Amino acid sequence: MKRLPFILLTSLLLPLPVRAWWPQGHTLIAEGAVRALPAELPGWFRAGGSLIGHLAQDPDVFKSPQAPHARETEEPEHYLDFELLKGKPLPATRYAYLKQCATAGLDPKDVGTLPYSVAEWTERLTLAFAEHRKWPEDLNVRTKCQVYAGLLAHYSGDLCMPLHTTVDHDGRATPDGMSPRTGIHSRVDSLIEKSNLTPEELGKDQQLEVAPKLLPFILAEIERSRGQIDRTYSLEAQLPPRAGEWKPSPEVLAFARERGREASRVTASLYLTAWSSSARVKLPAWLDRAPQKAPNAR
Repeated sequence: MKRLPFILLTSLLLPLPVRAWWPQGHTLIAEGAVRALPAELPGWFRAGGSLIGHLAQDPDVFKSPQAPHARETEEPEHYLDFELLKGKPLPATRYAYLKQCATAGLDPKDVGTLPYSVAEWTERLTLAFAEHRKWPEDLNVRTKCQVYAGLLAHYSGDLCMPLHTTVDHDGRATPDGMSPRTGIHSRVDSLIEKSNLTPEELGKDQQLEVAPKLLPFILAEIERSRGQIDRTYSLEAQLPPRAGEWKPSPEVLAFARERGREASRVTASLYLTAWSSSARVKLPAWLDRAPQKAPNAR
C-alpha cells in the first residue's frame, strides 16, 4: 500500500506529500511545549522557542522531491498504520521491527516507523543535554540541543494527530487496504493553524511527566491518539474546507485545542525526560569538546 500525496506549496512551489500538521501548526506545538517546561530545564533552552519552533517544520522539508534520497527515508518516519501489524507488539528497536515486518511480508514504508523516530530523537536530545551538563558554557552544544529538540517536536506532534496512527489515514481504507483519498487528512492537518491557537494556550498549565521507559510511553500515546480516530471522522463535515472562509464549530475547536495541547504536553514531557535522563549519561572518554563560551552564560 503506497502513500498517496496531498499538495503542499513550499517556497519552491513544488508538491510534497503531507503527513503532518501544517507547518505553522508544528511551530505552534513546539513553542507551546517550550512554554510548558519547568524551571529545572536550563534558561537558555526555555528561551529558545523561536529556533525550536522554526526547526519543527524541517522534517516535512526533508520530504522534498528535490532530495529523493532523504525523501525515501523520511516519509515513513511520520506515521504508523497500526492495523497492518495485526496485533503484533512492536519490538524495542528499529531494526528488530524491520525484521518483524520482513517476516510478516510487510513493507516498513507501508506501515511506518513513527514510534522509532520519536524514541531515537529523544535519545539524541538526551545525549546532547549530557554534553551540556559537562560543557555548560559551550554555544555549539546549546545550539545542538535546540536543533534536536525542534526535530523531535515534529515527530511527537505527528504522534498526536489521530490519522497518523491508522490505515484509515485519508478516508476509511478500502478492503484492499488502499486509501480512498477523501481529503480529510489535509483538512485535519490544517486545524492547529486555522483554529488560531497560540503557544501560550497550548503550553499553559500542562501536567508533564518523565517517562520511566521511553518506547512504552510513546506506544501509550499512540493508543490515546488512536482513541480519537472515530471522533475525528465524526467531525468530518465540520472541518475546514480546502479553500475559502471557515469558522470552527465549538466541537471542532475543542478537538483542535485538545489535540494541540496534547501534542505540546507530550513534546514537553519528552524534553523533560531527555533532561532528566541526561544526568545519568556517561559520555565516551574520547569526547572532548572545545568550548565556545556564551556571553553571560548561566
